[in-house]
Amino acid sequence: MKWHDGLSTLNGDYDGYILDLWGVVHNGVQPYPGVLECLQRLREAGRRVVLLSNAPRRTATVEPNLRRMGISADLYDAIMTSGECTHRMLASRDDPWFAALGRRMIHLGPEKDVDVYAGLDLDVVTDPAHADFVLNTGPDAELGEEDIAPYLPLLERCAAQNLPMICANPDQQVIRGTQRLICAGAMASWYAEHDRDVRWIGKPYPEVYGLALSLLDMPRDRVLALGDALATDMRGAATAGIDGCWVLGGIHQEMLDGSWEQGRNPDYDLAVAEASAAGLAPVACVPSLRW
Repeated sequence: MKWHDGLSTLNGDYDGYILDLWGVVHNGVQPYPGVLECLQRLREAGRRVVLLSNAPRRTATVEPNLRRMGISADLYDAIMTSGECTHRMLASRDDPWFAALGRRMIHLGPEKDVDVYAGLDLDVVTDPAHADFVLNTGPDAELGEEDIAPYLPLLERCAAQNLPMICANPDQQVIRGTQRLICAGAMASWYAEHDRDVRWIGKPYPEVYGLALSLLDMPRDRVLALGDALATDMRGAATAGIDGCWVLGGIHQEMLDGSWEQGRNPDYDLAVAEASAAGLAPVACVPSLRW
């Protein structure tokens, strides 16, 4: 894994980029410093850019939020999300696991995520005894987003019915501004640890990468995937057979002794050790998404 100060020294090696959103492009509130310039430089160089997110919402819902943060549609070619992938798999039922699901569904998640299943032939129920499966899109701000405890009663009732679960966001946690919040992956991990069936949709799993790569429409050896999470972004790149570039200033910055507030880059030697311990070998790392 080679250290690069920015993408300018990598740009000549790739024609297409798959970019993680939360932790790389923005922090849930605003773009990171240097991101907009970097995206503009990639566009000027004629590179194709697909934004790939584990957001449990469809792409049409994500795009306006990006625009409000100043990330305009001319800075990228397309968006793909785990929520979009989930919606398509629920709609088509081509996958055998999805084909075996019934039509009665419990939604474990906030109202803002209903577009994942809106318009599909599903009956939304609230009692696990009357459900065929669980769609998990993550915590609800009204119940709390910092701890799994408020969700345990419903999880336990679903587990008692042995309901299969779709996890539409494999992330365990995310940083919003400076606050760490749990994601759907944290609840799905509890469910899996209690020997219940979980189907994970999103990074690092192959289905969402297949969709992202189809949007780029180029050989895999000309694609570079950038992300801040080892377990999802870098493992996902390896699974998809594309080169990975680890963005060190996101979810792991504290672990790597970096700090946005203090202007301190993460420790490169520590990053190499962590990637190696995880059995991963990104081709490059950058302190943040910048040119």
